[in-house]
Amino acid sequence: MANKAYIALFISVVSVSFAAIFIVSTEAPKLSVAFYRLLFTTLLILPFVLLHKKTRDEIINLPRKTLLIMFGIGAILALHFAFWITSLGLTSVASSVILVTAHPLLVGPVSHFFLKERLSIVNSLGIILSVGGVIILVYGNYGFASGLDTLEGNILAIIGGVFAGLYILGGRKVRKTVSIGSYAFVVYTVGTVILFIICLLFNAPVINLSLRDYGIILLMAVVAGIFGHTLYNWSLEHIRASVASVVLLGEPIGSSLLAFALPWIQQTPSYYTVVGGAIILSGIYLTARKTMKVETLKNI
Repeated sequence: MANKAYIALFISVVSVSFAAIFIVSTEAPKLSVAFYRLLFTTLLILPFVLLHKKTRDEIINLPRKTLLIMFGIGAILALHFAFWITSLGLTSVASSVILVTAHPLLVGPVSHFFLKERLSIVNSLGIILSVGGVIILVYGNYGFASGLDTLEGNILAIIGGVFAGLYILGGRKVRKTVSIGSYAFVVYTVGTVILFIICLLFNAPVINLSLRDYGIILLMAVVAGIFGHTLYNWSLEHIRASVASVVLLGEPIGSSLLAFALPWIQQTPSYYTVVGGAIILSGIYLTARKTMKVETLKNI
């Protein structure tokens, strides 16, 4: 079983690495992509909810307080997708995915002060190191005319990472009493509705996208959602969390390599992105080491 779990973990990280690639391959407005990304994911898990009586009963009987918290988490998830996916239209895949992956820098300190999950000296040094990497990546690329990055795009990715951290913190509390099926369906449904409203507010089309874009987004939901997050969650039951937490750092590396290698993208990250990104990922590893539990709800 252990060997199967490691294979599943490898497949999941590779699959998730394609998410950013699918997004930049679309021609639709990025807010529209965000809406359909979550809509298709919700529709993919809908049959499970309809056919699984235990999940249906759990959703119907959820306490009002728990539902309200899940509604809030759904809104946070929608904002995460809105900011991060929009950033991919304004900055490089490498910078966007690295910056949005830096959510342990938020989760760590909040967990330390509010969830009593104490940070060690090594964890604290990791946060400081990652912040330095963020400064190098963002400030170094600012005004770098020959690069793909823009300050606006990098800031949007950072904000997307902040919402990813808040999403994880909220999920840690609710998932103690709510099953993954019920949690995902409610949160994804709320997030889909919020993104629909955001699209209307910002005049992003919610109909009449090209068939090509519909196909790419659906493929993203299947590959990154089913083969990515589902396999990852399953593998956590059979391998050590410390191993899975390190493997997660393969996502920004995989996405960056794919963006560089695929002929219709061919994004070469700048020196600042490579150096700053390496520092950020090293800091994230130190931040997550020993104290941070791997989340089964990552990205969602």
